[in-house]
Amino acid sequence: MAEVHVIGQIMGATGFSESSLFCKWGIHTGAAWKLLSGVREGQTQVDTPQVGDMAYWSHPIDLHFATKGLQGWPRIHLQVWSQDTFGRCQLAGYGFCHVPSSPGTHQLTCPTWRPLGSWREQLARAFVGGGPQLLHGDTIYSGADRYRLHTVTGGTVHLEIGLLLRHFDRYGVEC
Repeated sequence: MAEVHVIGQIMGATGFSESSLFCKWGIHTGAAWKLLSGVREGQTQVDTPQVGDMAYWSHPIDLHFATKGLQGWPRIHLQVWSQDTFGRCQLAGYGFCHVPSSPGTHQLTCPTWRPLGSWREQLARAFVGGGPQLLHGDTIYSGADRYRLHTVTGGTVHLEIGLLLRHFDRYGVEC
């Protein structure tokens, strides 16, 4: 089987109005993909920007996949959360990006968004925290359902991804 190594890190995030940010992440693939080693999902530590608005995480990603075809190429889905002084967490943004298909090192920027909610939910978010969240995580990258939502933009998550491809020519998988 052809193999893909995804090695890199979630560098951090910029442009969020909230502080004390952390990121929950995961990799979604199609049925023809098998994870040989690595962890499919994780969470960064909380970082409060001291200078500027960049929250630094430098969270490692190291995955090794085997595949029979290109269908279902890996996608990284992200959830950025903020934590207040009382330890309460609220959603700051959802986002996703495709893992590049060419070997080498890639700098990715992933824009985020969050559901806006009704005016009552917006008022409650401002004073109490919380706010609307998605019931199904796959809505993040399924365009048909996502376009019906009223959303507001969040910040941007920065990733550095290195990609190694192995045995693609041997098994007839063309990139």
